[in-house]
Amino acid sequence: MYRELLKNYFLKIIDLTSDELEDITRRYREKNVKRGEFILRQGEVCRLEGYVVKGCFKISVTDSEGGEKVLYFAARDWWVMEIDSFANQSASDLDIQALEDSTLLVISRSEKERLYQEVPKVERLFRIMSQRAVAAWQRRLVRNQTMNAEGRYHHFITTYPEITELVTNKLIASYLGITQEFLSMIRKRRSIKKA
Repeated sequence: MYRELLKNYFLKIIDLTSDELEDITRRYREKNVKRGEFILRQGEVCRLEGYVVKGCFKISVTDSEGGEKVLYFAARDWWVMEIDSFANQSASDLDIQALEDSTLLVISRSEKERLYQEVPKVERLFRIMSQRAVAAWQRRLVRNQTMNAEGRYHHFITTYPEITELVTNKLIASYLGITQEFLSMIRKRRSIKKA
């Protein structure tokens, strides 16, 4: 069942034969993660790339004062990994933690490298996926530089309503780069405008 989700994801990006799809997806294994469990901590090497089929993760970094900064959330149909650590097998700067009981389809770096060699279309597939991810990061950077906090909050709740339901206000505030108190003020203003 979960592999069908992964197949559908890949088919949205490039055309693959059924044999190619089977060959690619059979290399992914299911990994269940309990709420609160970390699949990666700062300083560890990222050994797995994961496709979220159930649940939600937060990807965060700890600043020099010990504060957590949420970089993004990964819910169903999203990918989780620390790309620099995964690609270079170096120490991670990030933490990846499950916010609820979750399930991933994961692949190791060595298996992914074999896949590149054995199924040539895979390089194109992941190149396109990487380009899309970089574009999404650029759009977020632009929003952070050009939109005020209320605009960023509105964008978040309208673009990711399913994530909004799963995460706490504290995590949303961290993601938006504002305090919880300021987020409360924004939410209060929005509810007054709706009334």
